[in-house]
Amino acid sequence: MAKNITCRRIYEEASPGDGVRVLVDRIWPRGVRREDAHLDEWLRDVAPSADLRHWYSHQPERFTEFRRRYLAELRDPERQQAVRHLREIAEHEGGLTLLTATRDVEHSQAAVLVLELTETPEHA
Repeated sequence: MAKNITCRRIYEEASPGDGVRVLVDRIWPRGVRREDAHLDEWLRDVAPSADLRHWYSHQPERFTEFRRRYLAELRDPERQQAVRHLREIAEHEGGLTLLTATRDVEHSQAAVLVLELTETPEHA
């Protein structure tokens, strides 16, 4: 079954086609009131570590290495549980939208997660 998983900025207007909306950032986005976020969940455990986030600093030329390091972090048991949770949402709900505050969604952890969830079969 194909999974309907997308990513977008939390600052964009919520859409009925979003399905379950999950924030995948470790830090709450600036300027967004919790009651206006239209979130179903905030899953901090799947976000990159503070060290990795600071190293990457959203520099697109570092994205390939960021992706490699982030995927390695996702192998941590606590993070694997969070990834499994996202897989379950994607398989049992009408869709899943991963939200992030970054301006460059294409080079974000949300984009890495979309690929991980859609291209990699679960090994657990």
